[in-house]
Amino acid sequence: MIENIKYLAKVFCSMIKSYFIAKSLKNAEFWLLGIGSSLIAINLTLVLRHGTISSLYISFLFFIAMYILLKEKRHNLTFESGIFSSFLGTLLLVVVFINSTFQINVGILSLFLPLISGFGLALLASGCKGLKQYRKELLLLGFLTIRNFLVLVRHKLDISLITAKLSTAILWYTGSQVNRSGVMINLPGGSIEVYSGCAGIDVIIDLLSLAVLFIFLFNLSLQQKFIVPIVAAILGFIVNGFRVALMAILVAQGDKQAFEYWHEGDGSLIFSMIATLFFGCFCWFLLSRNEQENENTRNNPR
Repeated sequence: MIENIKYLAKVFCSMIKSYFIAKSLKNAEFWLLGIGSSLIAINLTLVLRHGTISSLYISFLFFIAMYILLKEKRHNLTFESGIFSSFLGTLLLVVVFINSTFQINVGILSLFLPLISGFGLALLASGCKGLKQYRKELLLLGFLTIRNFLVLVRHKLDISLITAKLSTAILWYTGSQVNRSGVMINLPGGSIEVYSGCAGIDVIIDLLSLAVLFIFLFNLSLQQKFIVPIVAAILGFIVNGFRVALMAILVAQGDKQAFEYWHEGDGSLIFSMIATLFFGCFCWFLLSRNEQENENTRNNPR
């Protein structure tokens, strides 16, 4: 334990020393990039350790988006941090590093580690006055924190009754003899119960996360910024409704192996991919429409 603490102190003393050497050599960007890359690796490792594979992919996409945003404005960033800001930023990074090294159970605080990492690095780079330069990046990390919280409490976000109603309607419109009793969907050959874990909240959260990335990375009108997350949530809900309807049919047919495949196997991921594909097509349509409108405006100026 004492050796680990000594090692930790040595690493961060070296980090602080390297940072101030970089300042003197006017090469702060290089060192900040190294520290930022280390923080990304730490946070992705924590997600892989405690989260789901979809959370890992979404977190990776968020960090890629932040890299793109920072790269676009890197020549306009001001790197000027005072002693207090540098100390506070280093202290926040120490918290993240200690948590990843010793795997301390800090409860709900672990949800804020990406945001703490972002604030720490921003303070170290540009100080308190320079935080406004990283407004978009910090907002993305803030939403990532909200996403982590929603994933944590997703079983309490029970939409199973609404999902059961949608799946029943789908089965009825396709000609099946179906009736519903609460969250139970009854077919002549069998019945299924729609639990909160199968209600589609995971797919909705994932698509909402992609919607946020789309809003931050592309120029959209205010109306479109409201429409995009709504469409994402609706698509996730509807696609999962078809998945539940399919599982009800498989239970009625007595095909237990196929039911397990679409319920907990790779089949559930296929429906997530379908929902993502539909959302991607919607985003492509939106961007194509905006590009066409811009081109018409350039060709027909008033």
